[in-house]
Amino acid sequence: MEHKCKICEKSIKGRSDKIFCSSQCKNLYHKKLRYASKIAAIEINGYLKRNYAILLEELGKNKKQIKIYRNLLEKKGFRFKYHTHFHINSKNKMFHYIYDLAWMEFSDDEILIVRKI
Repeated sequence: MEHKCKICEKSIKGRSDKIFCSSQCKNLYHKKLRYASKIAAIEINGYLKRNYAILLEELGKNKKQIKIYRNLLEKKGFRFKYHTHFHINSKNKMFHYIYDLAWMEFSDDEILIVRKI
């Protein structure tokens, strides 16, 4: 059975598990892969930074927690699916974190924002 290069589709000679015909094709493949990963990371980091800025703006410098309406966050461009990690507390409530700030869905239309120290 003849194998074709993953990049240029030339016939591959040698071992049966080879996927590139040359080191140039192999290097090009990995360069494209790194670039795609970098672009994705830049986009996601942008969403995280924006979400963090919105939470920080709402919470202010001195408050440890505040309750606000969900649609207020949505109007400011907050993206609920982007966060760094989450924590489920003893009352089985899930906090979504962006670094040291977190939010929890308090009700269908209210969000609790907290600062963790």
